[in-house]
Amino acid sequence: MALAPLLPLSLAPLLASVQEPIPAAFERGSTVEAEVPAPAPILPLPSGPQLAWHELEYYAFVHFNMNTFTDEEWGHGTESPNTFAPSELDCHQWVRVAKEAGMKAVILTAKHHDGFCLWPSDVTEHDVASSAWRDGQGDVLAELAEACRAEGLKLGLYLSPWDRAEPSYGDSDAYNQHFAAQLTEILTRYGPVFEVWFDGACGEGPNGKRQEYDWDLFERTVHQHQPDAVIFHGGRPDLRWIGNERGIAGETNWNPYRSAEYFVGTAERPSELNVGHEDGDAWIPGEADVSIRPGWYYHQSEDDRVKNLDQLLEIWYGSIGRGANLLLNFPVDRRGLVHEHDAAAVAGLRSAIDAILAEDLAAGRKATSEQTRGGDDGPFAASNVTDGDPATFWAARDEMTSGTIEIALGRPSPVDHVEIGEHLPLGQRIKRFSVQCRTVDGWTTVAQGTTVGGRRIVSFPAVMANRIRVVVEDARAAPTISHVAVHSGPPRLEIFADRTAFLDETEAYLSADRDGAAIHYTVDGSKPDRDSPRHEGGPIAIDRDTVLRAVAYEGDRRSLAVAEETFRRFDPASVRPPR
Repeated sequence: MALAPLLPLSLAPLLASVQEPIPAAFERGSTVEAEVPAPAPILPLPSGPQLAWHELEYYAFVHFNMNTFTDEEWGHGTESPNTFAPSELDCHQWVRVAKEAGMKAVILTAKHHDGFCLWPSDVTEHDVASSAWRDGQGDVLAELAEACRAEGLKLGLYLSPWDRAEPSYGDSDAYNQHFAAQLTEILTRYGPVFEVWFDGACGEGPNGKRQEYDWDLFERTVHQHQPDAVIFHGGRPDLRWIGNERGIAGETNWNPYRSAEYFVGTAERPSELNVGHEDGDAWIPGEADVSIRPGWYYHQSEDDRVKNLDQLLEIWYGSIGRGANLLLNFPVDRRGLVHEHDAAAVAGLRSAIDAILAEDLAAGRKATSEQTRGGDDGPFAASNVTDGDPATFWAARDEMTSGTIEIALGRPSPVDHVEIGEHLPLGQRIKRFSVQCRTVDGWTTVAQGTTVGGRRIVSFPAVMANRIRVVVEDARAAPTISHVAVHSGPPRLEIFADRTAFLDETEAYLSADRDGAAIHYTVDGSKPDRDSPRHEGGPIAIDRDTVLRAVAYEGDRRSLAVAEETFRRFDPASVRPPR
């Protein structure tokens, strides 16, 4: 069965509006509409390649190179090329795993700090052409590029400027020319490249010297051969590191950044990288990178340490849900395959996200706003946020730095997720927002946040609502919103207990976030399902060592995770009375 797209919105129709002057009015055949000018952009603005990058949202990092076979994270540059020896290399398998997970691209470590090149390079012998793998005729980049073309994914390439094997490293001009030659090779032989990833590491080379990188030369080389590529890191980067390797962007996450400060002690200022700058002069959005295991490269000892669903969902909410792109790493194993545990983990994440976003309760529904630029029958009407067209958007009047959009749902429904997205071609504007739901008790605020950006996802305990309000409380200029989506995720379940360690007995309580959910549980540690005992309310008495596990069902939907709690009964004879 074909999987529904994980990321339902496309920014492709918006690219032209960045590359061409923004029109003074939107011509839709109406004289009134033609007289309503588009909001003035607020600087800085994203470039066309940056907007295309925002559209991707979620893609794979692949760390696979010499370190895979030496059990290292950072190699030394002294390894024999013959050490690189994958037994079952299958780049098509990588791409299939990524695509089935909802990813839109793959970035490969073409060369790490040890200097070993996964392509046959004309300027070094520390490469696959010097290895026994495939009799020196192999080319990992060529195989991955072909696999990406076959599956419709984009290709990105990581090239470490630090090279511990290259003799010219530390001789600034000679090595910079060497590195530019390698860049030219990988950017001219394998088709379109959407992102070039430069690691910032700058250690010693084989001669004991450090290198002064010529970022201007490197960036000119990228722009010459791949003008549509974005650059992660560099003298004038298109993207910034998010300030940690946990995959979590700031609750406040500005795409603008003060460019003059980007390379002034950024390693010591991760909090600024995490948050960005409201007053930034350059559009440098954050990319959140994280590995699915503790290490970036494959280590057999970590086969049982793959991140679980709760951890991956936390990353998803903390990156994509805060307007950053997520770069999730697969440490491809010594066979040359994404390990089965890693593949199962991202497939589980995909299923969970599909369940959360299964239905947009706001799609096509009536939306209104009293602050609309030109009125709600004009070109910037509130109804644009629910029409499914990313090229249309709501905009407030020029004098407004706040505004409210109200959406009438088709029926009272349990609501626990709301998505909001700004119209990025006109700049990032929203500084603070809240979400309100109308319930039987009236309007109540269910979520609050700061920045929005291209996509903000807020999650909250389910409430039964028939109307939703998105309230922009403050903005840098008249706010714009391109889309609002409202979702009812699967039921959530929690186990509560006063004590999990007890002498005689204790009680456990099971609670779902919606009244209509059916809770089933087990007390022997087995996995609960619909055939397990149903919880009828009230406490569950526990008087022995017990592993309580429970799930909740709402119709044909089940809670994403099995709730679990372990209870331990002490032997009274083993407990000393207090003195």
